[in-house]
Amino acid sequence: MRRADRLFQIVQNLRGGRLVTARMLAERLEVSERTIYRDIADLQSTGVPIDGEAGVGYLMREGYDLPPLMFTRDEIVALVAGARMVRAFGGAQMARAAEEALVKIGAVLPGQEKLRLSRTEIHMPDWVVDDASRRSIDLLERAIDERDVLRLAYTDEAGQTSARDVRPLGLWFWGKVWTLVAWCELRHDFRAFRIDRIAAIERTGKVFKPERGKQLVDYYRTIENHERI
Repeated sequence: MRRADRLFQIVQNLRGGRLVTARMLAERLEVSERTIYRDIADLQSTGVPIDGEAGVGYLMREGYDLPPLMFTRDEIVALVAGARMVRAFGGAQMARAAEEALVKIGAVLPGQEKLRLSRTEIHMPDWVVDDASRRSIDLLERAIDERDVLRLAYTDEAGQTSARDVRPLGLWFWGKVWTLVAWCELRHDFRAFRIDRIAAIERTGKVFKPERGKQLVDYYRTIENHERI
C-alpha cells in the first residue's frame, strides 16, 4: 500500500469520533505499530485534528472532513448488498432511503467504481416483507428514535390477544420475521414481539426517559446472563 493511501485509510478509520489504538490500525493496514506512530505524527503536523497518544489510542475531533470518498471493490459490494437488503426487507421509508443512498454514492464515484456499483450482482427478493409490516417497521423505528410509549394490540403464538403499553427499544430481523424488543409496562419486563403478530400500533402521547434496568443495554445483559446459566 502506498504511504498516501495508508494515511488516507488512517483518517478513514478515525472518522466518527472512534477511539482507535495503534495496534488496531497496524493490524488493519498490515504495518508495524512504529509506522502508525510515525504516520499519526505526520498527520498531526499537517493540521489533521487527531488527539491521543501512543499506548492509549487516537481519535479525530469532529468537524474534519475529506473530499468525496473512494471505495474499494469489496466496500462497493458491501454497500450495494446492504442497501438492497434494506430495500427488500426493511420498512418503506428505509427502502426509499436505501435507494437514495445508492444514487448519492453513485453520483460521487469515478467511472470505474460507478461501473462496479451497477454490475454488483447481489440481489434480494422483494416479497418477503408485506406492506403492512413495512409500515409497522417505519412507525416503530421512529418511535424508538423519539422514545414514544406505544400501545400494541398483540396476538401471541397461542392465539391469545392482549393490549399493552410498551417502551420500544430495538428492531431485529431474523431472516424471515422482524421482532420488536421493548420494555412491557404490563409485564414489567423485557418482551420481544413479532411484528407480523401486531394487529395495531397506537401512540399514547407519552414519552419515556431512559431508566436503569429498562434500557437496551439491560436487555443485552439479561440475555448474556441467561446464556451463562
